[in-house]
Amino acid sequence: MRTRMQLGTLCLLLALGAGAAMAQEGPKTPNPSDIYCSGMVTKEAIPADTYVISGEESAVKIAFGRGDYIFINKGSSSGVKVGDEFQIMRPEKSPTHIKWFEYQPSLMMAMGTQWLDVGRVKVEHVEANVSVALVVSSCNFMLRGDIARPFTERPAPALRPVNRDRFPASSGKNQGMIVSAKDWVQVVGANSIIYVNLGSSQGAKVGDYVRIYRYQGTRHDTAYQNRNTQYTRMGFGHTPVPYNWKDLPREHLGEGIVLRVSDNAATVLITYSMRDIYMGDYLEIQ
Repeated sequence: MRTRMQLGTLCLLLALGAGAAMAQEGPKTPNPSDIYCSGMVTKEAIPADTYVISGEESAVKIAFGRGDYIFINKGSSSGVKVGDEFQIMRPEKSPTHIKWFEYQPSLMMAMGTQWLDVGRVKVEHVEANVSVALVVSSCNFMLRGDIARPFTERPAPALRPVNRDRFPASSGKNQGMIVSAKDWVQVVGANSIIYVNLGSSQGAKVGDYVRIYRYQGTRHDTAYQNRNTQYTRMGFGHTPVPYNWKDLPREHLGEGIVLRVSDNAATVLITYSMRDIYMGDYLEIQ
């Protein structure tokens, strides 16, 4: 019996020690894929003088991925050396050209160009005017003409516990809209990447949390819907007086964390969602 009690005490102490160690680890951060494959929207002119020419087996390969060798148009004469790393990226345009909410085209123009993170490469062989690089990580297929920029570490902001409050009060801070999303999807949820019109000029910074919400009874910021369903529905009841979006509580949809910021835009990882989130939904800095 005494041995069992001692064993139980030891197990309890070990469990408490493990809990304390986990507490000291601090909050978790987004995974490397979230950080380095998130893309961005910016009006900054990205230099396009360094780019992917092609790669091994170019006669039969039209795209390259992790483990492939690609050729870059810069070599030792431009200062490239073995061990250098590059982030590969390319600008993208919406493949559909559909306006999903009223202000989407004008907001996107103010935010800038949407850029896709394609992957990271490491130089393994250098000649005078060309380098051979190994694709060490891949977010998407790599194509001829993709732009190569010197690789730099990106901050990994700390994640916080989910706020499941259904009716949180407004923070009173700057508000914006979800204008676009990674891969041009129009419906997003937890773990999705979105691009919003809150940049450094609007006070956003990496690590900020945003609350995502929707107003009841508006039509210009969502896909088509019947008018005035927030207080009337033919055959299913109506109220004695009309109610517009200012009269009703906001619908809380979820929250996210800012991963990257440009002048007029931010890249946001949705960390929690209660239901489907659409382009045109609103958000505010918490």
